[in-house]
Amino acid sequence: MGATTVVLAGVGGQGTILAGDVLAKVAVAEGHDVKLSEVHGMAQRGGSVDTVVRFGEEVLSPVVDRGVADHLIAFELTEGARALPYLRPGGTLIVNRRVVAPLPVMIGDLPYPEGLEAALIAESAVMLDAEALACEAGSPRSANVVLLGAASYALPFSAETWAGVIEQRVPPKTVEANLRAFALGRDACAEGVCAL
Repeated sequence: MGATTVVLAGVGGQGTILAGDVLAKVAVAEGHDVKLSEVHGMAQRGGSVDTVVRFGEEVLSPVVDRGVADHLIAFELTEGARALPYLRPGGTLIVNRRVVAPLPVMIGDLPYPEGLEAALIAESAVMLDAEALACEAGSPRSANVVLLGAASYALPFSAETWAGVIEQRVPPKTVEANLRAFALGRDACAEGVCAL
């Protein structure tokens, strides 16, 4: 069996690196060979951050080519559109409805691209408001864990393994809120908000 490839695409400060680390540790805990790579743009200034997690019986490379990722988790709309070429036909696309304007838009050099959400929905994207669910969980900064919860519905790992890794990886005082955030993301898919 070949490796499963997950691309997490966001901007600096959204927690994509933590999410990728959690996913990698979950895969290791369930006995997979795992390779992880991170590409940081201007991560401290809201630049693009991509994390690639590949897992399977044997994974030879952390590199992802266009059109081969099995899952794409986009932490905001523009990054979802930018990373879309990596997703294979029929792959799982989970997108946070958040909008983070790129620098050229913020300084007025370019207009914000129109129709991004509609274009992603046309690609069978699962859309959710991860920030709202994170706030409901009691931790506004846990949108990344909400997105992992949504993605977990399509990944072959047990809820117990996810919970154990989250407990180990997040700050102790945020464990309960992060577990709630994960559950809310997963429940959104189970209830049909995310039609995977």
